[in-house]
Amino acid sequence: MGNRASVKSFSLGGFVKLVYIVVRPSKVEVVKSALSAIKINGATLFDVRGFGSSKGHTSSYRGSEYVTDTNPKGMLMVACNDDDVPNIIEAVRDVANTGSIGDGKIFVNELTDVIRIRTGETGEDALLEKNDD
Repeated sequence: MGNRASVKSFSLGGFVKLVYIVVRPSKVEVVKSALSAIKINGATLFDVRGFGSSKGHTSSYRGSEYVTDTNPKGMLMVACNDDDVPNIIEAVRDVANTGSIGDGKIFVNELTDVIRIRTGETGEDALLEKNDD
């Protein structure tokens, strides 16, 4: 399988967070721009569906009505330094808040380990930006 780096366990010690940002699909691009403006240069994007207080809605297709009980959402996943979390929350709320049900949520988790697949680097070394990755 080629050059296999040995993988060792490494704990980030609670200084790195994984932030999940769930927003309306129409807000994904402005959230990306807001994150870039505060020097958050990477995120993983997902098209997801969710349900909650916004409930579903009734639609019709070719004359037949159907109930959709989930709504499309965009989700961005950001691994960041602990100190960046308040700035991320503020930036996202500034651009994604419409004041209506369904604006989304922000979830913050501790990130215990990261492994860069290509090199086997772990921990904060795997998170650092490199020009060749």
